[in-house]
Amino acid sequence: MCVYSIFVLLIIFNCTIMGFAERLKKIRLEKGFSKGELATEIGVHYSQIGRYENKGAQPSANVLSKIANTLSVSTDFLMNGLADDLANNSLSDKTLLNQFKTIEKLSEQEKNVVKIFLDAFITKKQIQQLAS
Repeated sequence: MCVYSIFVLLIIFNCTIMGFAERLKKIRLEKGFSKGELATEIGVHYSQIGRYENKGAQPSANVLSKIANTLSVSTDFLMNGLADDLANNSLSDKTLLNQFKTIEKLSEQEKNVVKIFLDAFITKKQIQQLAS
């Protein structure tokens, strides 16, 4: 299993499985939008955001795209909570995330070398913690 996949699994393990309504509300709040502000940005009435978040309403493809663009997430993340998008939205160090994605494209042999280095680094840190 590649390093990036392990990272994604750890994120998934620590996150609650949620539906569209919960993901929309969570990401809207994380991005600092009120229902009214998001509604204005995407061109719908503010009460419609409440319907999406609380009443199970589903947006049209066009509105879904506008929501995703405004909140800087993918439509897949909003609708399905895909692991890649979850990682993108959960990891604050985007450079590290990009490095994991680059590592994933390496050959199996090169990935194994990276894993060995990571394991060595993590083991070293654990030993240091035990020694202190």
